Amino acid sequence: SNLSSNCWSRLHPVNMFNSYNVKFHHSKALTSPYPGSHIERSQVPEDKLGWLTEWKDYNPVEYTAKSVLAGPSWADPQINDEGFSPKFNERDGEVERKSLNGLYVVENGRPRNPAGRTGLTGRGLLGRWGPNHAADPIVTRWKRDGSGNKVAHPVTGKNILQFVAIKRRDCGEWAIPGGMVDPGEKITATLKREFEEEALNSLQKSPEEKAKLEKQLHKLFSQEHFVVYRGYVDDPRNTDNAWMETEAVNYHDETGETMDNLPLEAGDDAGMVKWVDISEKLELYASHSYFIKLVTEKRGAHWSEDPGSECLE
Repeated sequence: SNLSSNCWSRLHPVNMFNSYNVKFHHSKALTSPYPGSHIERSQVPEDKLGWLTEWKDYNPVEYTAKSVLAGPSWADPQINDEGFSPKFNERDGEVERKSLNGLYVVENGRPRNPAGRTGLTGRGLLGRWGPNHAADPIVTRWKRDGSGNKVAHPVTGKNILQFVAIKRRDCGEWAIPGGMVDPGEKITATLKREFEEEALNSLQKSPEEKAKLEKQLHKLFSQEHFVVYRGYVDDPRNTDNAWMETEAVNYHDETGETMDNLPLEAGDDAGMVKWVDISEKLELYASHSYFIKLVTEKRGAHWSEDPGSECLE
């Protein structure tokens, strides 16, 4: 809605738009220390965020995690490594180097973060130079009482929506159970796979158990769905040369029957998994609260007890 766009841009004025013309903010990508390290970013004042603002003394810290430099299958080599000549802004073999936000600048062989300076160059914990593509499946149902009736919020009278949330092992924050798109993988496949791995612990299941889960999930993931967001994500792992982008998609179980029999079990990167009641009081990882708010608007569900609080703080 226009209201969301206006709120979003007023609260977080930054020089970029996502594919829904919503300005995205850039604050978690400025935090120190960098995740999983003692590395402090160079401080970037608000008026120097944008690349179009000249800043001759800008002196960012260079950092790429050892786990990335070790050369795992999900990571690129270093820019100057022999034989590595990535094709930025296009599909590069199986690796998608196009941004969901359009063309990005490549300077001295390195892609430049479209949302502006972050105080850190290199790739940090991210595997790819440029955009690192993720998928976030938001699986929802209505909260119901013991008789199976929808539960309305006592103040707003709107029905309460629930979503499957995981508690991330790396930072302890609650989040949507998403993950990275594998090279050559379709986004729809990533959404389903990540949900299975993180919320149903499918990697530890027997082939029979896995087949049963697949059958149940097929109904949910093959129905009509709502693409909540496509674009840049303000993520604490972002750097000047590598950043997160995601496609967040809502799969809604209207009757509750599909998800009722699915045994939630934390797996992969998740420490815990559970159904969480949605409201503005939720504190979630990265930009996830914003995605969840858009889902409540789409479904006409409860979000805020304060009628004047249309903006996500």
